Amino acid sequence: MALRKCGNLFAARLVGSSARSASTMTVRDALNQAMDEEIKRDDRVFLLGEEVAQYDGAYKVSKGLWKKHGDKRIIDTPITEMGFAGIAVGAAFAGLRPICEFMTFNFSMQAIDQIINSAAKTYYMSAGRVPVPIVFRGPNGAAAGVAAQHSQDYSAWYAHCPGLKVVTPYSAEDAKGLLKASIRDDNPVVFLENEILYGQSFPVSDEVLSDDFVVPIGKAKIERAGDHVTIVSYSRGVEFALDAAKQLESIGVSAEVINLRSLRPFDFESIRKSVHKTHHLVSVETGWPFAGIGAEIAAQVMESDVFDQLDSPLLRVTGVDVPMPYAHTLEQAALPNAGHVVKAVKKSLNIA
Repeated sequence: MALRKCGNLFAARLVGSSARSASTMTVRDALNQAMDEEIKRDDRVFLLGEEVAQYDGAYKVSKGLWKKHGDKRIIDTPITEMGFAGIAVGAAFAGLRPICEFMTFNFSMQAIDQIINSAAKTYYMSAGRVPVPIVFRGPNGAAAGVAAQHSQDYSAWYAHCPGLKVVTPYSAEDAKGLLKASIRDDNPVVFLENEILYGQSFPVSDEVLSDDFVVPIGKAKIERAGDHVTIVSYSRGVEFALDAAKQLESIGVSAEVINLRSLRPFDFESIRKSVHKTHHLVSVETGWPFAGIGAEIAAQVMESDVFDQLDSPLLRVTGVDVPMPYAHTLEQAALPNAGHVVKAVKKSLNIA
C-alpha cells in the first residue's frame, strides 16, 4: 500500500511537471516547431545552410528535422554564404519557399549582393510577376566573447532596404508565430534572432502551441501597460526594457513597454498611441547609435503629431559606438543594460 501511494505521488508529480513544461517553451524550440510545422504543411518549404541537417544546426535550432524530413527538405551546404544564398534565392524565383540559415548574420555580409540586389529588388523590378518567398534567418547581434567580427547588430542595416521585411522576435510566441508568417509571406524576409535568447523559456498559451498559430508581421505588442513613460524596443532589448520597468515600478514609475516585433514594416501607430498617453519616450537597442532604429523612431516622432505630445525629448539607449571589444569587461561596457534604461527614464521624467 505504501509503495502504491509513493508510486501514485511520483506519477502525480510527473504529470504536474509535464503540465508545467507544456505551458513554457524556449525560443529555440519555438523556432524548431515553426519550421517543422511549415515543412509538413507545404511541400515547397525547405531549410538549407551550414550544419543544419546531420549536426542539427550550430545552435540546435533544427534539431531532429533532418531525421524527420530527409535530405531533400533539410540540406547541409558548403561554407559559402554567397553560394547557398544564391541557390536559395534562385529556388524562390522558381516557386519554392526556402529558409536560408546563416550561422550568424555577421556571415550574411558574404551574401549581401544576393540578399539586396537579387532577393529584395526582384519582386519590384518584375512588376510583381516574380515573388521571392524566402526567409533569411539566424542569430543577430552580440552574443558573448566573440569579438567585433561576430557581434554586429544588422537590424538597421537591413531595415534600411526597401523590398525586405525585417522581423525581430523576442519571446517564444514571437519566434514561432512570426517565423511561420515569414515563411508564408511572398516577400523576402530577414529574420533576426538572438543567440542569448535561444535557451530562454517563455510562457505560451495553447493557441501558440497549435499548428495554426501565426503572428502578423508589422504589428507591435504591448508587453507591459503603463502611464508615465513609453519604452520601445525589439529582440533582446525588450528584456532590458521589461527589467527596467520592474525596477521603475518600485519607485512609483509606470512604464509601458512596446515590443516592435518587426522593423519593416514598422508599427509607428502603436508608438503614437502610447506617447499620446505617457508623453515620454525612450528607445532601446543593442546596435550602434548612428543611423540606428532609435534614430529612425526619433525622426518619425519629429515629423508627426507625436512631437507635440512629448513633455521631454526622446532619449535613446544603444550600444556604444565602437567595434565590439573581446575583453569581457569592455564587452559589458559596450552593451546596454536595464540600468541604462532606468537612468534614461529618470532623466526623461526629471527625477533623481
